[in-house]
Amino acid sequence: MKIVGQFGRNGPTSVFRFLRKEDFEQTTNQTYSSILSNLTFVKTFASGILVPKSYILPLDDKQYLLPHTSLVQDAHKAGLQVYVSGFANDVDIAHNYSFDPVSEYLSFVDNGDFSVDGMLSDFPLTASSSIDCFSHIGRNATKHVDFLVISKNGASGDYPGCTNLAYEKAIKDGADVIDCSVQMSNDGTPFCASSIDLGDSTMVAQTPFRNRQTTVSEISSDGGIYTFSLTWPEIQNLTPAISNPYRSYDMLRNPNERNSGNLILLSQFLDLAKNSTSLSSVLISVENVVYLREKLGLDLIKAVLDTLTETGYSNVNTTTKVMIQSTNSSVLLDFKKQSKYVTVYRIEETISDILDSAIQDIKKFADAVVIGKSSVSTATRSFATRQTNVVERLQKSQLLVYVEIFQNEFVSQKRDFFSDPTVEINTYTYGVGINGTITEFPFTAARYKRNRCLGREEIPQYMLPIQPGSLLGVVSPLSLPPAEAPSLIFTDADVTEPHLPPVSAKSPTSSTNTGAPIGQTRLPLSIFLSGFASLLLT
Repeated sequence: MKIVGQFGRNGPTSVFRFLRKEDFEQTTNQTYSSILSNLTFVKTFASGILVPKSYILPLDDKQYLLPHTSLVQDAHKAGLQVYVSGFANDVDIAHNYSFDPVSEYLSFVDNGDFSVDGMLSDFPLTASSSIDCFSHIGRNATKHVDFLVISKNGASGDYPGCTNLAYEKAIKDGADVIDCSVQMSNDGTPFCASSIDLGDSTMVAQTPFRNRQTTVSEISSDGGIYTFSLTWPEIQNLTPAISNPYRSYDMLRNPNERNSGNLILLSQFLDLAKNSTSLSSVLISVENVVYLREKLGLDLIKAVLDTLTETGYSNVNTTTKVMIQSTNSSVLLDFKKQSKYVTVYRIEETISDILDSAIQDIKKFADAVVIGKSSVSTATRSFATRQTNVVERLQKSQLLVYVEIFQNEFVSQKRDFFSDPTVEINTYTYGVGINGTITEFPFTAARYKRNRCLGREEIPQYMLPIQPGSLLGVVSPLSLPPAEAPSLIFTDADVTEPHLPPVSAKSPTSSTNTGAPIGQTRLPLSIFLSGFASLLLT
């Protein structure tokens, strides 16, 4: 306060910074909370105020937003400009923002009630792009970039995956395609679940069904409670559990909704999609076909095709397209023989290149390919090093390329993206030119498509794609680990598979017994429950 009087009216603009409300301001010996209640006094020596985010948008003890205060309106009424501090992309933010820093910035400038005059940020790139490219654009704004926003188990970053709530939010958030990882119950009912192991996505370990745990070497070396060990009536009453892939970083997804929603049948999923006016396609992921046929007499392909027919998707007049995805070429070949649905080949491995012969083999049964982000650009200690030519080679052969998995948590991204999921999406879509993002947070990707900065003749610096290796140049070579071994080169041998086996007679197992199904080993309960320790803490 004393400094202001030394400059007079022609001095620099003065901004009074508020610290914690309970702290004392030394020159007045008042708490900042007390000074806050007398903004007309602040106006006598300052033209603006700088306040922490919590002064405007406070949080409850669970880190959810409370209703905004009247500070911005009160300060503007007193003739003060309002600046906000405390913005950083690599810290935990309110759960309401779904780990998306752009959403946080916009909540201070584009909320329908007030707008602050400036923000103090550790990541000015995100602050600038939020205001310039995404503020006040609206959900129906013109789309300036063309790619598919494909959900991963629905909006599984906000709700338990493959539940009605996750799919409804994915549609609301602007996904072009919603997905169902189709599983089979013991009674042959197809339904959506993120994993064949119910322990990965439900609280089954806390139910009497925990005695159905088995180990199936063809699926996993670890034990699990598999979908084919329970009937659909037993499965549909299980409590779902949200995925928390970054629990070790204390980053938990939407705790208030961690067990919300219900698992749904494939038919319910298809009906939900068909009734939506915004979706272009559904994607059905089909795995473990061989095991289900040989060991259990369950025909997953027939179940999917029958359900598609029953729900009207085989009708040529149906506007919602069907995409069938699998990691198995034999599965997609079988679908090709029996239907005209779009087929998508998922390459599980991280690859650095792909042979022409492999591409030609893929084209025999697939219209598109899914690869991981690490197959697009390599990294050393989370720094991008170089871009592969995998996307370019596949697209030159008229194959669409979808990339997975996009997540909003900053620890999921390479350091080059400044802990901002929008920067990552921009680099893969506008920069690399992929045809679709497979994401657990569809809202972030869908909003990016309405990015008005991409509609300009000159793209702003903060919206240019990140070049691999650009940030690595500022890191001391002595601090980096030895160069990693080159990734796999994908060959036609990796594509070719034997034909699918016929469906065997179903084994005479009971869904209500406590033993393991025939051909499987029951695990000791104590060993199985230890694998669920982290899930039970959600």
